[in-house]
Amino acid sequence: MSEDKKIIFSGVQPSGIPSLGNYIGAFKNWLLLQNDYNCLYSIVDMHAITVRQEPAALRKKARDLLTLYLALGLDPEKNIIYYQSHVSAHAELAWILNCFTYMGELNRMTQFKEKSQKHSENINAGLFTYPVLMAADILLYQTDLVPVGEDQRQHLEIARDIALRFNNIYGEVFKIPEAYIPKTGAKIMGLQNPSKKMSKSESDSDNNVIYILDEPDKIAAKIKRSVTDSDNRVIYSPDKPGISNLLNIYCALTAKSIEQAEDEFASKGYGDFKAAVAEVVIEELKPVHQRFKELSADKAYIDEVIKKGAEKANYLSQKTLRKVQKKVGFPAKL
Repeated sequence: MSEDKKIIFSGVQPSGIPSLGNYIGAFKNWLLLQNDYNCLYSIVDMHAITVRQEPAALRKKARDLLTLYLALGLDPEKNIIYYQSHVSAHAELAWILNCFTYMGELNRMTQFKEKSQKHSENINAGLFTYPVLMAADILLYQTDLVPVGEDQRQHLEIARDIALRFNNIYGEVFKIPEAYIPKTGAKIMGLQNPSKKMSKSESDSDNNVIYILDEPDKIAAKIKRSVTDSDNRVIYSPDKPGISNLLNIYCALTAKSIEQAEDEFASKGYGDFKAAVAEVVIEELKPVHQRFKELSADKAYIDEVIKKGAEKANYLSQKTLRKVQKKVGFPAKL
């Protein structure tokens, strides 16, 4: 890693293939980051097991997500792409940080309250201490910047609090991370529920979400079935959330302005407009699909990326972990 570049850490759970909303809102911009920052992309499978998982499915989702990162264009020579569970320092540091985190702080975490309601049959200790593991993820690499949405901002704040508390006792051990507000694409909403972001959890219908690896026919069908209204005018307006969302998708992938798109479809109806949106989405994702298939077939290459990613992350993480262990008084390893 280049010493003159800041470090960005991003952890994503392997909960399934990301959506078009993730692609437009985040992934397209990740390709720009790899030239200006030292980036670590962790597939946080340890976080994933706070909810019961089917083991074979979790392994496949994790591998598919790593493969997708490569298919999107992330260079494993420029970025560290790895499984969280392959770097034991995450768990080791999390235990130490647990001893510097207060119950009251964890009780205030809104995500714990929300997930406890959603998974009331499995309110486990891991769910409660999830923010401490997340703090360990970030602090382990002396991270400068963490891309966060509003739902994760509280977790970054507790990571900062833990780091400051530790530093106040033992000196400048951890770098205090800052939120990174990336240049995001348009916020993409659900096709069936355009008042909420594009997410399977916001609708019972699979038609609400376009997944990055959806086949072309499926993409076209989902866009054709997307919720609109009855007046058949392609204009951007608060009282036309469905059409406005499709305009956002179209403009994000064509680099046209909303005004240009409105002019383009001024004399056309929703049928023509939806067909055009489907075409640009399919064309945009076609090279990703092709590259994903090629990479998935090359088991040896993916295995090598996994192995090297873990080696690089382990090497970096041990620097911080050894320092922390010494500070708290653990005996040196002989």
